[in-house]
Amino acid sequence: MTSLIYLDWNATTPPLPEAIDAMAEVARVAWGNPASIHGSGRAARDVVETAREELARLVGASARDVIFTSGGTEANNLALRRAPALVTSALEHPSVTRVAEALEAEGRPVRWLPVRESGWVEPEAVREALAGLPTATVVAVAAVNHETGVVQPVPAIAELVRAAGARLHVDAVQAVGKLPAEHWAGADTFAVAAHKLRGPKGIGALVHRPERAPKPLLLGGSQERGRRAGTVDPVAAAGFRVAAAWAARSMPARTEIATLRDAFEAALVGRGARVNGEGAPRLGHVSNVSFPGVAGDELVAALDLLGVAVSSGSACSAGTTEPSKVIAAMVGVARAREAVRVSLGDTTTAEELARALSALDRALGGPSAANLR
Repeated sequence: MTSLIYLDWNATTPPLPEAIDAMAEVARVAWGNPASIHGSGRAARDVVETAREELARLVGASARDVIFTSGGTEANNLALRRAPALVTSALEHPSVTRVAEALEAEGRPVRWLPVRESGWVEPEAVREALAGLPTATVVAVAAVNHETGVVQPVPAIAELVRAAGARLHVDAVQAVGKLPAEHWAGADTFAVAAHKLRGPKGIGALVHRPERAPKPLLLGGSQERGRRAGTVDPVAAAGFRVAAAWAARSMPARTEIATLRDAFEAALVGRGARVNGEGAPRLGHVSNVSFPGVAGDELVAALDLLGVAVSSGSACSAGTTEPSKVIAAMVGVARAREAVRVSLGDTTTAEELARALSALDRALGGPSAANLR
């Protein structure tokens, strides 16, 4: 049986074997409650704090400013849910846009930035949106778009936000491990998720400036310095530690992934695809394309039957019948219905991509991909 060709790394990544091993070991020997003062608790707490320090090194922060959460969604909510006013755009992940909609429903000011066809946020638009809003306003922008891979001008936006006396929250879930920490260094808070960098699901973090510690959303115990109630899972933390260390080591190799992506994307364009996000800087592992006249969800299903895993939007919105709101905001609903996202990872090979092209040709009824190997 032919193995699965996994090209949906923006949805989640396969956990590192070393992370799985570390988690299994902690589950056996350090399974205590990190808040307990006895030996079992101390062993678990050591695991959690070592993970906190490793993540802090990766993202360029102090370990004291790392709040462990259940993932990127909770981290975004923790940063934004109490904002007195918000500036964001339709390009953001649902864990940001849904919070914005909730704030609007509660009567708090929310300003939506205009969306360009390229999917790039114009810094000047941020400055204009902040006019007349209170200084505690939060601007929320993703460092890297989860559907297109477009890299947003976070450093330039950070300067404008700081000059206005506002605050900047960066959804760095798709950026950590792929971009250097300088890219989000100007943020007041930023979100991270372990499963996007070959760690386990169910654990993430909100990282904040020392003076920007958020008020807790979850009330209960005094875990995470009173900023997030609930027992931190030492098993998941162990996997996060391994993933963070791996991400720091593997970042230079991402140019090789970009070479594969560029060749694969050129082959897609040669088959009539239109690139969504073209004209903006993009990370080198993502291609979001639309095939005219081909429903994206149907193409995803056809490729799945042929052993190729891709997606037609955010994994957090999968199962809906609506097209991607991100792509619709950029290029319209019709083209959004045709959109498919392909995202590569460090284990993706040229041979897999050649097989994926052959499968695509079968799905589309087009020519053989043999000559594109």
